[in-house]
Amino acid sequence: MDIQNTQSQMRKGVLEFCILSIIKKGEVYPSDIVEQMKNANLHILEGTLYPLLTRLKNAGLLTYRWVESNSGPPRKYFVMTDTGLAFYEELARTWNELADAVNAITQTNNNSNTTENQTQL
Repeated sequence: MDIQNTQSQMRKGVLEFCILSIIKKGEVYPSDIVEQMKNANLHILEGTLYPLLTRLKNAGLLTYRWVESNSGPPRKYFVMTDTGLAFYEELARTWNELADAVNAITQTNNNSNTTENQTQL
């Protein structure tokens, strides 16, 4: 089994939630999202980010506005819609339930499990 593939799949599973968490804080330019993800050690390429932003926009979760730039083409700044905020709140509830369940399972004292398994054999 390839550990890098499994790690990649785990990161992809939380990518949308992390991106929405960044946008929830306020209007954001895509390169700012890339930088915040990088700072959190969740690297994302713009080639991955832009299709995801487009999908979220098409689903009505995000909207954007164009801002003229003095040093190049206009920039697209994204913000969450009311529908997006409601979606995010549901994702946050789901994430918290999932994180609590995973922590409960993975933080169990392995010694007590080993002892129990040995006495059952």
